[in-house]
Amino acid sequence: MTGVREEKKRRTRKAILQAAVQLFGDKGYERTSIAALARAAGVGKGTIYSYFRTKSEIFLAFCEDELDHVYAEVAEKTRADAPLTEQLMALFLGEFRYVTRHKDFGRLLLREMIFPKELTVERSKDLDNRYIDYLSAMCKGAQERGELRRDVDLLFVCGHFYALYLITVSAWYMDRLQTEADVAEALQLLLQQTMEGLLPAGKK
Repeated sequence: MTGVREEKKRRTRKAILQAAVQLFGDKGYERTSIAALARAAGVGKGTIYSYFRTKSEIFLAFCEDELDHVYAEVAEKTRADAPLTEQLMALFLGEFRYVTRHKDFGRLLLREMIFPKELTVERSKDLDNRYIDYLSAMCKGAQERGELRRDVDLLFVCGHFYALYLITVSAWYMDRLQTEADVAEALQLLLQQTMEGLLPAGKK
């Protein structure tokens, strides 16, 4: 019976998240009520609140699912000792595909991730820390393989790489990049420039 209950909870949570993606993207975050979410998910309002205290928490739940999905994809597509740029490309392109499946919702999601509301700041920090730990492990492996200097603060390195991802996604939302192939090409170039440096030859 426990297995049946857990499966029902999983399906209900998934239905709520799918309804949120659709409604937040179509109607906007502020104009979507909990009642509308409940109707779209086929559950009662009380059920929504038993899973999520606020609409902001739904964003965070989506982020958690995104991280689990993307980490699994990276593990499947790259080796742990693959070059750092290869691992970062797998990570960031996996994120890009996941976040932008519904373009309007993806825009709202990115805003919430960068500027979390007060009620979700602590949980946002938890997700940030989990993400930073994951990126740091990638970078530490690169240091051990001699791909990355050992005298750099990995927290700042992670921030730098993530900023490149955000710039690329922003360019896609602004239609400066039209396709996933454009995104991949731009991101690859930005990562390559970072790893090689921008100083002219002989100036290092």
